[in-house]
Amino acid sequence: MKSVLRAHRLSKEVSSPEGSLTILDDVSFDIDAGASIAVVGPSGAGKSTLLALLAGLDLPTRGHVELDGTNLSELDEDGRALVRAEKVGFVFQSFHLVPALNALENVMLPLELAGHASARRVATSIVDEVGLAERRSHYPAQLSGGEKQRVAIARAFATEPAVLFADEPTGNLDSRTGANIMQLMFDLNRASRTTLVLVTHDLALAERCDRVLELDVGRLVSDSGAPG
Repeated sequence: MKSVLRAHRLSKEVSSPEGSLTILDDVSFDIDAGASIAVVGPSGAGKSTLLALLAGLDLPTRGHVELDGTNLSELDEDGRALVRAEKVGFVFQSFHLVPALNALENVMLPLELAGHASARRVATSIVDEVGLAERRSHYPAQLSGGEKQRVAIARAFATEPAVLFADEPTGNLDSRTGANIMQLMFDLNRASRTTLVLVTHDLALAERCDRVLELDVGRLVSDSGAPG
């Protein structure tokens, strides 16, 4: 199986009034294409920092990340942004939709930025696929939390990314809506063969993934379901 994401001895340190603070400490793993991975651990364990490094939103103090064969540390900020545009999708707890765009236009946005010739057709198809055919022309303020997250998921999958990063995607939703949203994400993950990397506090949700990475105080303390 091809490795799509490789963390090689990742460490992240930041300055604080008390001196240097270690957020991540010598974390290494490989993730196969098409897998679903949960990242769990207590608050402050370094989960969101790890996600930012894996996506090239931040650079490690030591070590490096390879995303679909590209060493992100060898690229400048523009180069990493280009890799993200071509290879990465994001779903956040707080949706991050553009208020002035309707549901369909929000999903079209990354396709148009990528110069996709059939942005409207592709976006319409995936908006319908996530169950929002009747809500295409509605703006974020007119949508429920669950509907907003469906738009966010449609937007993330629209560009057929190699890796989809989801940071507590059900954190702002009630349990039933959250369960429906996660089922949708798992279904799309399987259908598209996109690799899913999910940060979650929900251990029942984590157990539905192929593999669970557990962080504690910046170190990888458990890797259940690792290949080999």
